[in-house]
Amino acid sequence: MTKVSMALTLAMVVLAACRKKPQQKKADNWVDYRHAYDLLSTNKDSAFFYFNKVTTGQSKDSQQVSMAFTNMSLIQSEAGDYFGSQESLIQSLRYSKSDDHKTMAEIYNELGTAAFNLKDWNGVIEYAGKALTLTSDSNLRTTLLNNTAVAYQRKKEYSKALKLYNQAIHLAKNKGGSYARILTNMAKTKWMENPKYFAAPELVKALKIRRKENDLWGLSSSYSHLAEYYRYSHPDSAFFYANEMYRLSRQLHNPDDQLEALQHLIRSAPAPSTKQYFLRYEQLSDSLQTVRNAAKNQFALIRYEAEKRKADNLKLQKDNTEKQYEIFKQSIRFYFTLFVIIVGCILAIIWYRKRKLRLHLEAQATIRDNQLKTSKKVHDVVANGLYRMMTEIENQDKLEKEQLLDQIELMYERSRDISYEYPQEASLLFNQQLTQMISAFATGELKVVLVGNNPELWANVSDGNKFEIEHILQEVMINMRKHSQANLVTLKFAAGADQIKIIYQDNGIGLPQGYQFKNGLISTGNRIKTIGGTINFDSGAGKGLQIQISFPFA
Repeated sequence: MTKVSMALTLAMVVLAACRKKPQQKKADNWVDYRHAYDLLSTNKDSAFFYFNKVTTGQSKDSQQVSMAFTNMSLIQSEAGDYFGSQESLIQSLRYSKSDDHKTMAEIYNELGTAAFNLKDWNGVIEYAGKALTLTSDSNLRTTLLNNTAVAYQRKKEYSKALKLYNQAIHLAKNKGGSYARILTNMAKTKWMENPKYFAAPELVKALKIRRKENDLWGLSSSYSHLAEYYRYSHPDSAFFYANEMYRLSRQLHNPDDQLEALQHLIRSAPAPSTKQYFLRYEQLSDSLQTVRNAAKNQFALIRYEAEKRKADNLKLQKDNTEKQYEIFKQSIRFYFTLFVIIVGCILAIIWYRKRKLRLHLEAQATIRDNQLKTSKKVHDVVANGLYRMMTEIENQDKLEKEQLLDQIELMYERSRDISYEYPQEASLLFNQQLTQMISAFATGELKVVLVGNNPELWANVSDGNKFEIEHILQEVMINMRKHSQANLVTLKFAAGADQIKIIYQDNGIGLPQGYQFKNGLISTGNRIKTIGGTINFDSGAGKGLQIQISFPFA
């Protein structure tokens, strides 16, 4: 296989399905593709334009885009734009469906043809190998094996080429144009591997098959092979076959074969005619190169204009989108501002109502707190004070009138100023106040013992804590006097590192199981909590009562 055009023609036959017209029912979606197809035989530049329009348009049919790229590649290949053809085929492969193995195999075969035209033999082998893994069609496999063998032949790896030719000729089944093509290529490879090999019978056999099949393109290839084979051994035969090739290539309007035939004529013609053939070759080569360069430029210009229009459309769409986005943003800002104002008004109303309710509840709570404080002070100052005076009057045979009047006056002053949180500073030291208050509960039958109640103990204790402890102990003594039936009470005072501990213990009847504290002891518990202290009761029926109190200095 020496003819570029032969490889292209075979690929075009394999890809004939790509040039089928879509059914009329798809006319609405395939208008540009159908129009391009109709122009293929009359105006390839216009056909390329409309196929390119399909690829740059808004078509969502990947099959249509893939077929358009394939047809563009064929137009470019026919015009000699092999790089452009390869680029279009790669795009066609990109849009083809991965599960459509038939189409993908055909595209890989066409990529191999483009690589052959560019003399990229490794590319031919690679693409043909990929196509072989995707197809089981015997005709296509025969073509692919032949093309791969030709690539190895061009790389002068003859043994690999012959191995593949044997596989291909087995598939060709000893008949038809494929068999003739493979037989020709195999004979040439054997001759190239061994210049003494007699290849003429096989080459002539292939020629006869092609004449019988009226395969004009194949005949041109056979003439070329025979002209090359007889070049040195029989120059007159080489000249004859070169003339036949030149005549046939002109008949087929195949400029590439004409150039190749002229090369054979220049090598084998008599000396006087050589110059004539050389001038024809030079003129045709320049003309063909000019035409192909113009075609390449035309294809590039069509693509450039299409891309430019696409870019302009995208820019216009972008501008419109940005304007719509700005309008949308203004609407969003307006409605968001309106929403914020409405929500703000609602929240302000809710806040105002909640604040009004909170102030009302706080006022009610303040009234209740004041009532509780007043009740607590009446209990501490008046009730407990009276009870203490009653205890003293009851247990003292002789009570001085002046002393009694002093206590009543003190109670009067405290009762009058009952809204004050703390009493006025007393004239006695605090430990003396405690001793006096606790000792007042002692009787002939009840002995009260105080241990550790000295001035130093209370030196660092705040006035507030002193006030609360005095009333706590007063409540404890009153409860003892009312309920314990004890005849011995002991209070031990001790100072720790940062707190004071008081242990109260009596030998009374204790607290019965499940005993519920009443207002006095509940108030005592609340008092100790306010100064950050603790109070624990340890008792059992008939076992007396122990109370442990601890609180910080301040």
